[in-house]
Amino acid sequence: MDLNQTNQHKGNILVVDDIPDNLRLLSAMLSAQGFEVRKALNGKIALSACKMVLPDVILLDINMPEMDGYQVCQQLKSDSKTCEVPVIFISAMDDVLDKVKAFDVGGVDYITKPFYGAEVVLRIENQINLRLLQTKLQEKNFLLQQALDNLKAAQVQQIQNEKMVALGQLVAGIAHEVNNPVSFIYGNLQYAGQYVEDLTNMIEVYQQEYPEPTLKIQQMVKDIDLNFVINDLQNLIGAMYRGADRIREIVLALQNFSRHDEAEMKQVNIHEGIDSTLVMLQHRLRETADRPAIAIVKEYGNLPLVNCYASELNQVFMHLLNNAIDAIEESFVTSHTLREGEAPMLLVENREQRTIPQIRIHTEVKDSNLVSIAIADNGSGIDESLRSRLFDPFFTTKPVGKGSGLGLSISHQIIVQKHQGQITCTSSPGKGAEFAIKIPIK
Repeated sequence: MDLNQTNQHKGNILVVDDIPDNLRLLSAMLSAQGFEVRKALNGKIALSACKMVLPDVILLDINMPEMDGYQVCQQLKSDSKTCEVPVIFISAMDDVLDKVKAFDVGGVDYITKPFYGAEVVLRIENQINLRLLQTKLQEKNFLLQQALDNLKAAQVQQIQNEKMVALGQLVAGIAHEVNNPVSFIYGNLQYAGQYVEDLTNMIEVYQQEYPEPTLKIQQMVKDIDLNFVINDLQNLIGAMYRGADRIREIVLALQNFSRHDEAEMKQVNIHEGIDSTLVMLQHRLRETADRPAIAIVKEYGNLPLVNCYASELNQVFMHLLNNAIDAIEESFVTSHTLREGEAPMLLVENREQRTIPQIRIHTEVKDSNLVSIAIADNGSGIDESLRSRLFDPFFTTKPVGKGSGLGLSISHQIIVQKHQGQITCTSSPGKGAEFAIKIPIK
């Protein structure tokens, strides 16, 4: 750095000394060099002056009544507003221990009386220049941190994009391959049902026309239990109809969830996206050995079509619902763990008293141009100290192998950056958590 250039910067200097002659001398000397000088006769006045206008450098005498320079410096360093201001001690004491103590309490320099004016000026200018360099370094560090955060965000977005493309291709391929044979089965079931009905009618006509069948026919009727077969055939056809229809619903849900061919923003039915996601998660909602089935409570409002990126919004629903299921399972595992000294019978009673696991999905229109989607669970909840970091990339409270810490970060990017919306979390330990999304309708 050019010294001549930095010397043009003149700072605000606070001189603290209980001897008026010393104050006048230092004030006149520094003012002549272009500094703005303020004076304080004791430590209390100095602290008040710092609160009014923050100085660039403080020249501080050590021996003062009521509050010495060490105490003043300690108070300055304990205050977040004044802790960064450089303090230069000026004292007639030349003992090494005095100097050591001055640096221990936070001083940056030590000038012994009697002093030379040029020396004081140079030391002040050095501290001001150092402060300028520190400020520039902090600015550069801030810019570097911003660049790092942007890089992390870009990495997360890239991961999300690749994940969604791969998932969309996989789901679209599976849906296409499954859809063809299912359509064939579903379409032919109608004819199969008609054929079965015709054959059944034919058998009934034969029984009416030939009421006395041969012994061989009688034996076959008995062996196959003809009446049961005739009655059960219709049940079988009905079951196949329902199974094929269920597969068609799952295929449709897969297609709605992935929306592989819909990369642009378009008008979408939000409820269809949520329902499709729930179909994808049916296997996780069923009863397990550790908990009852998770109940889904839908409180759907009357929503209009919403302009959004459908596949990415469905991905948000997937992350939030998966997290809600994880929280519920964690709460049941925790509550069902037999504590040391706890009787097995007491554990059974605790299980019976346990609240039924539940996920509540509430949607409504807010402020005429906002859609609100709230997904709440009655799981273990989230501690307040963790909530501020929920949307940070790679931050997770789950055990190793249970989560990467990207789900909520990706969801935050999708809602906030791509949809100009908001996503928030309210929770308390033991009382579940609720994630609320707000996105513009248009």
